[in-house]
This record gives sequence, structure tokens and C-alpha cells, in this order.
Amino acid sequence: MVRPHRFTPNPQTAADNTFQRTTAADADGIADAARAEVTAAAERLRAEGVRVHLFDDHGERGTPDSVFPNNWFSTHPGGHVALYPMYSPNRRRERRADVIEMLKAQYRVQDVVDYSGLERDGLFLEGTGAMVLDHLARVAYTARSNRADPLALERFCSHFNYEPIVFDTADAHGRPVYHTNVLMCVATEFAMIGSGLLTSASRAEEIRRRLAESGREVIDLGNDQIAAFAGNALELTGHGGRLLALSQRALDSLTRAQKNTIGRSARLVGLSVPTIEMAGGSVRCMLAGIHLSARAGQVVEETLLV
Repeated sequence: MVRPHRFTPNPQTAADNTFQRTTAADADGIADAARAEVTAAAERLRAEGVRVHLFDDHGERGTPDSVFPNNWFSTHPGGHVALYPMYSPNRRRERRADVIEMLKAQYRVQDVVDYSGLERDGLFLEGTGAMVLDHLARVAYTARSNRADPLALERFCSHFNYEPIVFDTADAHGRPVYHTNVLMCVATEFAMIGSGLLTSASRAEEIRRRLAESGREVIDLGNDQIAAFAGNALELTGHGGRLLALSQRALDSLTRAQKNTIGRSARLVGLSVPTIEMAGGSVRCMLAGIHLSARAGQVVEETLLV
């Protein structure tokens, strides 16, 4: 996780991120509130038994979206790390060598696959925002957008052995959804999807079928629930097993039946991040998951780097 000190909704991403909102509140007040929300979210996750590595971003590099690290890197079993090409120029500054060095120090990292050079060719793939990865069935679900170029996706899938399943989406104004992870979440025993945002009913049914064939119970989310970031959730491991981290706003939007379905597999943990959500992302975007093994003899410690 990254705790921002100069958070603000990013003007460079506003054109294609329709989840983004503006406010008349003062900049210092927004930044203070965002910093407090990340601090509280990290503390809550730690209390739930999740190991959290928390990095501070003081904003000198002009990185208003640094709170969303899952877009610029991901980690994978076998010791692999990927770095991604970012669509907005100011988001490219979010990549941090100290984060990668921490991973190398505490975990077994065999290689770092760097796709960021594709930015010079106008090819972008914003990590696990652009892709929702089914680690069990080896599928990369991807909504077409400015943030998910098919050539970059093909390179990732070839390297990491995923099958790409690409689909078109449209919001109420006919614009593509900017990131797949705001409309879809794949957990161990269930999956959530805002299938009403897919432009092809047959494609939506095919994806629901693929998810069901992988042994998951499929939860359809309505467009209002997607707008409340119900799809922007991530399954984590904490005390006593699995939990689903999502925003309190997202949790409140779920029906009792949906909560019961999730609750049979994972504990629901709602985090209050209304200020962060102004930037068009929510809890899943705030979490870059670690799928690496600890180094032999290494006691993995929670990290706080300022």
C-alpha cells in the first residue's frame, strides 16, 4: 500500500475515468483525509491478520494517483514481478525502485519483467487494474480501453501463461469502462461481475459460464453497485482464513443474499475510503498483492518506508 501526502483526483485521468469526481473542498483537506483513510485501512487490515507493507509518498514527484500501486506492478508465484506501461504521463512516475528492492530483500524474486518501455510506442497495460487475473484457471479477463492495449496484453499473457479473454464495455454514456477491476472480482470460491456493462450479452454469458466452470459461484452486480465500487474488491488471507477487502460504500451496496454468498467463503471487511474513491478507484486499486515466497530463513516483516 502507498500512503499519499498530496492526494488529489488526477486531471490527466479524468477524460476516460468516469468514476472520478471533483469537489470544491480545499486541496490540503483532501490530502489530509486521504492520508488518514490509508492509515486507517492499513491498520484495519493488519488487525485482520493481513501483512501490510506501507510506503509513504510525499508527492514531490507529482504523483496524485500513487495510492493505486496495483497498476504499475504485480507479483506472481515462482518469484516473478512485472512492471507495467502506464497511460497517463504523471502515473509513470509512480514506479519506485525501493518497492522492488524491498520485495527482493524479503521474498524470492527470480526476475523482474519490465514492460514499461512500451510507453514509448503508445502501448499501455495498467496491471491488475486493466486485467483481472484468475490465478487458478490462468485467465486474464480484460475490458478494452485506453489502459489495456491488445499487443501489451498478448506479451504479458505469453510470458506469464494466461489466456486472455477480452470484452467490450460501455457505461450509461456509451464510454468504455477504464479498468476491468472496477466491474469484476475473482475470488477463490466466488466471482462478482457487472455483466450489464458488457456490450455483448453473449460474451457476458460466456464469461459467467467460464467462471462457473472454474468452480465459482457467480454474483451479478447491478450498475448502481458497480458505481459504488462493489466490483473493486480483493480477496486476502488473514486470521483464520480468507477475507474480502472492499470499501464500506461497496459493502453497503450489496444485498443480503450477496453478502451471504460471499460470507460462506470469505469474511467481509469494509474500509472507509470516500476521499480515495473521488479519484475513481477504491480498495482493490489500493492493494498490490504479494504472491511471492519468503526467502529461506527470512522472517518477513511488515514494512513502513517514508
